[in-house]
Amino acid sequence: MIKDFRIIGKGWKERKKADQKKTFFYLEALFIDKRLWIQLKKEEKTLSFFAKKKKRLPKKEKEKEKEKEIPNKKKKGREEKGKKEKEKEKEKQKNFAGLSSEFKIPYMYPLGMYGRNHPPKQPEYLLLKGGTLWTCAKNPQILRNWDMLVHKGKIKKIEKNISPPQGAVILDCRGKHITPGIIDAHSHMAIQGGVNEGSEADTAEVRISDVLDPSDIAIYRQLAGGTTMAHLLHGSANPIGGQNAIIKLKWGEGMEEMLVKDGFSTIKFALGENVKWSNRYPKTRMGVEQFFRQRLALAKAYKRKWRSFLKGKVLLPPRKDLDLDALVEVLEGKRKVHCHCYRQDGILMLMKVARDYGFRICTFQHVLEGYKIAREIKHHGAHVSTFSDWWAYKHEAYDAIPYNGALMYRVGLVVSFNSDSDEMGRRLNFEAAKAIKYGNVPPQEALKFVTLNPAIQLGVDHRTGSLEVGKDADFVIWSSSPLSAYTRCLETWIEGKKYFDRSQSIREYKKGIALKKRIFKSWGFPN
Repeated sequence: MIKDFRIIGKGWKERKKADQKKTFFYLEALFIDKRLWIQLKKEEKTLSFFAKKKKRLPKKEKEKEKEKEIPNKKKKGREEKGKKEKEKEKEKQKNFAGLSSEFKIPYMYPLGMYGRNHPPKQPEYLLLKGGTLWTCAKNPQILRNWDMLVHKGKIKKIEKNISPPQGAVILDCRGKHITPGIIDAHSHMAIQGGVNEGSEADTAEVRISDVLDPSDIAIYRQLAGGTTMAHLLHGSANPIGGQNAIIKLKWGEGMEEMLVKDGFSTIKFALGENVKWSNRYPKTRMGVEQFFRQRLALAKAYKRKWRSFLKGKVLLPPRKDLDLDALVEVLEGKRKVHCHCYRQDGILMLMKVARDYGFRICTFQHVLEGYKIAREIKHHGAHVSTFSDWWAYKHEAYDAIPYNGALMYRVGLVVSFNSDSDEMGRRLNFEAAKAIKYGNVPPQEALKFVTLNPAIQLGVDHRTGSLEVGKDADFVIWSSSPLSAYTRCLETWIEGKKYFDRSQSIREYKKGIALKKRIFKSWGFPN
């Protein structure tokens, strides 16, 4: 009985012998019960047979046969080489084994000097004793020698002389200052593969949350400067950019844990020179305005089609468009616009477009000429997030002044200072202090430029941005006044968990350097 039947070859084959004419055979080969069956046909003659298998010698016998063929001299030379190679491999194994036993490197995430082998623990009760508290609330206060009690990641009490609950972790904060965690309203850190999808003028469908990088060392470095939250924006290469993301800087955890999901859903718009650099429409400022109007009109029509379908007026639903879905959210006020801008003419233009289509700009980013039209911005109902003292670094920034933030604050706008930089995101407390130098903003109000005010702009002021009962325990412990050039961030806490400790960070740095030196030394590198 045939168990296995498989054709492996079929067709005419040419065969030619010396001093003979060409002859052709029809060849058919197949496997039958794991044996090769060959059938040759020439004219009326047929030849069929099972092919004989060539005996396969074991490896050892093959080696013996080869050794017989090799002359004795070559054989001896090869044996000597083989012995030397084996000795070298043994030495390598010894060295590697010695290295692995000497340098025990535990699993870390993210990999590197400041990685963690487990997330920080959250004590049930945490009591901060005797510190100077900067509340940064709507009516900000500076409370000297006060206590703050944290329970399961939330602020429970802010009073004097709080009795510690049983099992509470107590921090002696005498002589130290405690502030809310700093919030960066405009950042581009922790984003993989670039911040701009600039191939089209409208890329509202792309999402920063899809390309977050929780291992970016900038997260840890900004924790070292007291930053606890950041607004990660799409770039400004196109008039309508992608959807942004808000994260808490929970170093050592995944992006799902970092993402803040109860803040505003935001999108990036942009004006000015950046959007006109690419070789596509629009190439002028008037083209930028018309592009906004075209896309918003299209979104409005798309919304009407869906409304007709949902009401049963149309049988078939409109074609799904992720880009227009995002713009419909803008029209409905569900997705807040954060717009990159510099000049007053562009800002006024976009406010007019927004008014014509029935929505409001949430926050103007950079807004370096905002001081010229601060009242108009306030009338529109927008917020502003600017630089502390950047000016004249490009043509459209020539009219920027360092008093911009203070002047807009005096008009009554919600003002924040942002970094737009991984490096500056580590020292936003110093940026806030510049509002005192340029404009005499009261210190407690100046600190709000990087705490409560950006929280309002991101829709998270109900849970963070100030030291108030019921809010998340996102706070920073400073060695002195947070607005002093001599202060140092000692500890950074998020939701009652310590994500940065300066003394521990210094120890880890020294250990890391020592480990590197030992490894390099074992490899024979000079110090």
